[in-house]
Amino acid sequence: MALELFKKVETKKGLFAVEKVTLIYNLLTSILILFLFQEMDHPVRMLADRLSIATMTFLLMYLYRLAPCKFAAFIRIAVQMSLLSYWYPDTFEFNRVFPNLDHLFAAAEQWCFGGQPAVNFCLSYPQLWVSELFNMGYFFYYPMILLVVVWYFLFRFDLFEKVSFVIVTAFFIYYLIYIFVPVAGPQFYFPAIGDECVARGVFPAIGDYFHHNQVLLPGQGCQEGFFYSLVEGSQQVGERPTAAFPSSHVGMSTMLMIMAWRGSKLLFFFLAPFYLLLCGATVYIQAHYVIDAIVGFVSAFALYILVTWMFKRWFAEPMFGGRVYTPLRTIEE
Repeated sequence: MALELFKKVETKKGLFAVEKVTLIYNLLTSILILFLFQEMDHPVRMLADRLSIATMTFLLMYLYRLAPCKFAAFIRIAVQMSLLSYWYPDTFEFNRVFPNLDHLFAAAEQWCFGGQPAVNFCLSYPQLWVSELFNMGYFFYYPMILLVVVWYFLFRFDLFEKVSFVIVTAFFIYYLIYIFVPVAGPQFYFPAIGDECVARGVFPAIGDYFHHNQVLLPGQGCQEGFFYSLVEGSQQVGERPTAAFPSSHVGMSTMLMIMAWRGSKLLFFFLAPFYLLLCGATVYIQAHYVIDAIVGFVSAFALYILVTWMFKRWFAEPMFGGRVYTPLRTIEE
């Protein structure tokens, strides 16, 4: 197995599918920066970042030609997937230009459920063990992505490029939605309007409030918990008042479960408890409204079908030449 990872093989000379879609997203958002140049806080730095990412992508492609192997292919794709940690907070730099829409979603939540489940859920179950379970599920989001990707890399390498493409492209589609639908979620919006307004069911529009206020107050749950601390620390570092609707945590984890089911039933059943806790945690820690989670779940199936079709129609081609690996365009899954 180890020797096979570094075995030199004949390879295609161009970009991988996941690199192509990253460059497309890079270009689209660069154009948007130019349109919104006067309203944005640091457009020059954002454009410079995009140029650096594009340069790095082509440099990795060139270096790959010197030693093409499975491990080098993994590194190229892993780099693009790791950049999601840059692209996510980057959406806030766009949607802070537009007026916040949380008042509409909170009002819809109030009308549908007669209250705010994101508030009532945690207040009803404040116990340490409940808080820790849900925070563990929420924290498991990125390990879940890693497990699915690595499983396909090790055991179904013929589908590895497709899986990475589906994950990254689905994220980019969610990110485009977040750019134009600025919803921060209860954990940002409720502290902004105050507990009294939330209790009375009054949800005022706050306009560009988050353009200048990005502080995330301590999250919901038992603060003595280990997983609570992990989630809180990660949110304080990477969270922004953006990306609440639809819930990409629910949407992407649902897509991961689809991939796990199609790849390995054992992997699926191992991930299932974490998946259920993660979905519940999005509301429990007040990261999302229930509406966000529902639309995230439903959108996962539509996105999986759409992005899989996109890969087969426009991007599928062999990662390696010759007879070493099955060309991706022949895969029926």
